[in-house]
Amino acid sequence: MKKLLAIVFVVAALAAVAFVALSGQRAGRNAEPKKAEGAPSAEADGAAADKAGRAPVLVELFTSEGCSSCPPADAVLARLDERQPVEGAEVVPLAFHVDYWNHLGWADPFSSRQFSERQGEYSRAYGRDGVYTPQMIVDGVKEFPGGREGDAHSAVGEAARAPKGLAKLTRAGGTAEGVVRVSVRIENLPALTEGDAAFVLLAVTEGGLASDVARGENTGRRLGHVGVVRSLTTLGGLGGGGAGAFEAEADVRVEKSWRREKLRAVVFAQERGTRRVLAVGSVRLFG
Repeated sequence: MKKLLAIVFVVAALAAVAFVALSGQRAGRNAEPKKAEGAPSAEADGAAADKAGRAPVLVELFTSEGCSSCPPADAVLARLDERQPVEGAEVVPLAFHVDYWNHLGWADPFSSRQFSERQGEYSRAYGRDGVYTPQMIVDGVKEFPGGREGDAHSAVGEAARAPKGLAKLTRAGGTAEGVVRVSVRIENLPALTEGDAAFVLLAVTEGGLASDVARGENTGRRLGHVGVVRSLTTLGGLGGGGAGAFEAEADVRVEKSWRREKLRAVVFAQERGTRRVLAVGSVRLFG
């Protein structure tokens, strides 16, 4: 009898061990694997892959700190830049501060006659009689009042699906104090509009800027800006056919008052007549 009880006890003990082991295996299959600290998640990998596959879209905003209707448009551009909300598109912002508001009480410290002239070129290309602020232009062909965020999303999405070339911009090193050399290559351009030609421009932009406006329509307001164009130069033309690749090196002069960590260089090819943007690329100048 004692021998029988001993056998029963051993069998029960073995069954219990087997049950615990089987439960552990099931739990291991059902549990989430523990991630190493700092390891990227699948979601993060997907986000990185999505960003890499986005088509660059140039969004220009003609604005002024002297214009009371411009701050909402500045905010739209900032959200497009910071959130990148349009699927398949990488917004590349250019904020051109015009100078024709400067005589109305507040001289915009980021304004330039050159930027007002650029807006005038758009007006003539579109067959308009004049200019206005805030004006947003997407890839050179779609324009609307800059505060219309829905229109901005729609235009950016449409531009991201349009044929576009590849613009590669890299830092080639410094040539002197306050100067950065950049290398530009543009290729695989879409066919140009018949009878049109294209040119290549290089802009230097600065983000994270702000002003405390003391006079004019925005008196007492602190206005923030992204993608403020500090300089704009023409690197060359692409000719009537637009065939082949465009290559150039350029020296970018950096003023002492500009914050290096906020500077970007933006290169883009644009048709002279239609103003259509054919390719866009950008790179941080420092860091």
